[in-house]
This record gives sequence, C-alpha cells and structure tokens, in this order.
Amino acid sequence: MYEVMELKELKSKILEALISALPITAIVYIIALLPWFDFTQAELISFTVGAVLLILGIGLFNLGADLAMTPMGTHVGAGLSRQRKLGLLLIVCFVLGMLITIAEPDLQVLANQVKTVMNGTLLVYTVGIGVGTFLLVSVLRIVFRKTLSNILMLFYMLLFALALLLAVNENMDLLPMAFDSGGVTTGPITVPFIMALGVGISSVLGDKHSQENSFGLVALCSIGPILAVLVLGVFARNDLTYAVPDYAVSSDILGRFLHAAAHTAKEVAIALGLIVVFFIICQIAFLRLPRKRLLKIGLGVIFTYVGLVIFLTGVNVGFMPIGYKLGYEVAQASKPVLVLLGLAMGVLVVLAEPAIHVLNEQVEDVTGGYITKKSMLMGLCIGVGASIALSVIRIIFDFSIVYYIIPGYFLSLALSLFVPPMYTAVAFDSGGVASGPMTSGFILPFAIGVCVSIQGPDAVLRDAFGVVALVAMTPLITIQLLGFKAIMGSRVKEHRAMRRILDADDQQIINFM
Repeated sequence: MYEVMELKELKSKILEALISALPITAIVYIIALLPWFDFTQAELISFTVGAVLLILGIGLFNLGADLAMTPMGTHVGAGLSRQRKLGLLLIVCFVLGMLITIAEPDLQVLANQVKTVMNGTLLVYTVGIGVGTFLLVSVLRIVFRKTLSNILMLFYMLLFALALLLAVNENMDLLPMAFDSGGVTTGPITVPFIMALGVGISSVLGDKHSQENSFGLVALCSIGPILAVLVLGVFARNDLTYAVPDYAVSSDILGRFLHAAAHTAKEVAIALGLIVVFFIICQIAFLRLPRKRLLKIGLGVIFTYVGLVIFLTGVNVGFMPIGYKLGYEVAQASKPVLVLLGLAMGVLVVLAEPAIHVLNEQVEDVTGGYITKKSMLMGLCIGVGASIALSVIRIIFDFSIVYYIIPGYFLSLALSLFVPPMYTAVAFDSGGVASGPMTSGFILPFAIGVCVSIQGPDAVLRDAFGVVALVAMTPLITIQLLGFKAIMGSRVKEHRAMRRILDADDQQIINFM
C-alpha cells in the first residue's frame, strides 16, 4: 500500500517536472531549429537527452525532498534546540553549514568555471567557512529573537564597504564572481535542509513570531560567501586572466553522459553523505525516531540522490554547451531579440529549478496559505526574468555590476522597512534559492556566450559573471513589492469599510439599548 502511494506521488512529481521543463526546452528548440542558427546534430541530441534527464531528475528530487530532506532538517533543528545547550547548537550548525557547502554541486560548478582565475579548492573552502559562520549568525538571530531586516542592513553595509575596498585594490573584476558565489551556495541540497532546520529551531525556541523566524537562514547564508570571497579578493593578485571553458560537444554523446554521471554521483554522494552521517549521529544521540519514520527518510534519501545525479548530469552535459552556443549565436543575430530572449528564459528557468518548488511548498505551508505558491512563483518569475534581461543589457553596454547591485540592494533593504517581516524573510530566502543549478549550468554559460560574441573573451570575468548575483537579487524586490501591495490593499479595504460605517445614517443603525 505504501509503495503504491509513493509510486503515485512519483508520477505526480514527474508530471509537474514535465510541465515545468517543457517551456524552456521548447524555446531552445524553436531557436535552434531556425535556419539562421547553426546547431550540430550532436548538440541537439545531447540537449534532448539532457532535457529528459532534467525532467526525471526534478521529479525524483522533489519526492526525495518531501520524504527526507525537509523532515531531516526539521527533526535535527528541533532536537538540537530541545537540548537547551546553546554552545552545542552553534558548533554543530557551523560545522554542518561548512561541510554541506563544501560538497554543494552548484559551488563545484562555479569553482570549475573560474579555476583559471582562482584556486578552486581555496574558493570552495572559503565559501564553506562563510556559510558556516552565517548559519551560526542565523541561529543566534532566532535564539535572541532579533529582527532580520536590521541584521541584513548591517551586513550589507559591511559588504558594500568591502566592495569599495576591492575597487581601491583594482580587483573589481572579482566583484561579480564574489556576488555569484552567494547565489550558487544555496543549491538543491542545502536549501531544503537549511530551511527545515530553521523551522525546527523556531518551533522550539521561537515566540509568537516563530513563523517569521523560521525564514531568513538562506538569506543570511547567502551573505557569508560574498563577504568571504570579497576578503579573499582584497589579497588576490591583480593580473587576473580568465580562460573560457571548452563547451564543444563531441560525437561520443553516451561517453560524455556516462563520464559526467560518474563524476556527479561522487560529488552528490559526498554532499548527501555528510548530511546522512550527521543525521545518524543526531539520531543516536538524542532524536531516537521510530524505525518506520527512519525507513521513510532512508527511501527519501535514495530518491534525492538518484534525482540529483540525473538532474545535474542532464544540466551539465546537455544544457551548458547549448546555453553557451545559444548566447553566442543570438548575440550575433540581434541584440534586441537577445534581451527579449533573456527575459523569457529567466521566467522559464524558474519553473525548472528544483529547490524553487520546495521553497514554495514550505512557504505556503508555514504561512498557512497567507503567501500562496502561485504568488511566490509569479514574483520569482518576474524577478528572475528581469535579472537575465538586465544582465544582457550590461554585457551589451559593458558597464560595472555595481550600478545594479548597490541601487538594487538599497531598494530591497528600504522595502524591508515597510512590509511585514514575513515577506522580507521569504524574499531574501527566495533570492538564494532562485539561483540554483539551472542558473549556474545554463544561464551562466548563456551569458558567457553573449559576452564572448559581443565584448570578447577578455571581458567575461567582468561582464558575464554577475548574472547569478542578479538572479539572486531581483526576487528580493519583486516579492517585497507583493507584500507592499498586500498591505496597501488591506488598508484600502479597511478605509472603505470605515467610510461605509461613518456614512451610514441613523436609520441604518439599530439601537439595542
């Protein structure tokens, strides 16, 4: 009976993934099959196989997240909090945040793409320390019940100060990569676990605002990597030379997929293995969950592992080369079409990000439907679509990312003063979640292709990178604007209701005295 239910749920998840992935797949096919663009048969076959793997992978991952990642995070967060030992809670959260981030596949993708500029291992460990530190800060915020918006303002001011220091040291080319690192660290493995960890901690240590406090962990964990890489950039050498990766597709399609699957399987095994080992230790030490629940979580871990390996293999092998070539070819054909394509792809990529669906489910569940999945998805689609279009415009006109980042974050922080804290926490979490493997594995190669075509390979580090950062930034504005709209709508309704009461004449008022 249980297996039949899981099979039905899996079919439902795969159908949802099919609906989500079809638009981005269709738009690529339409462009690739036009006579003005030259795509090889091997590239189209590779993309087709990648699309199939993407759909199957998202379906398996989403089911696994529901069965394992979210319950594990919730149980661990609640179990640690019940120990009432703040030191233990902080040490475990720091180590957990660092280890999970070091093994995050999204970060590995970024490290491989910038290894000619910076030592990949150094970058990964620096980012890991940043995430671990800010996961600790996130837990302290919940424990001491501090306002998220105030903490965000403090650390973003520090972030801007470090960015200016980087400019003084003439290492501004590293700035886009630093902001990108904040987006890629909150990938498909870390997001479900960290968000559920926040829910578990808030349920035990939180007050009447525990729902609001359960969000914000992803938001703060996205700041840590940016600050860490900026500090690293201050001491980096000035002669930075970036080499564009080889996106060529060979005729040995099966060999490429098998090689990538083996490499990805190892990376994901390390990432999930760290979480599972940590969970087992917690289970032995204080959780002591019943066997039936452990079996369900174990099945979910298997689904999560298989789904992520299939998904990441499809993206890395099938989507990265076609993304690069798509950007390169369209940039040579028409720049206005390029901007519109960036807008459309941003909207459609959101639908194919696996962690987005997990976030939307958790937001609707925790808020009791106050923030619906539909409104969340709409805000994310608008924000990410705008970010890709703005990134393309920046590449075309060759100007610094600071002209987007500083006004954008100032606006998002200003909005946090006027909207409910829940919207601010959800918005900043959404920014990190939106910049997932589809962004680093498809949109970033697309931006690199556009940049190589228009500005040349020497401008890639300066202009193409930063697209992940913008994807992480724009949802902060759009979702908080949804909150601002909700507030204004509520006040208008209250005002109209009060006017109707005050305008009522004496004959419409019943005297019960």
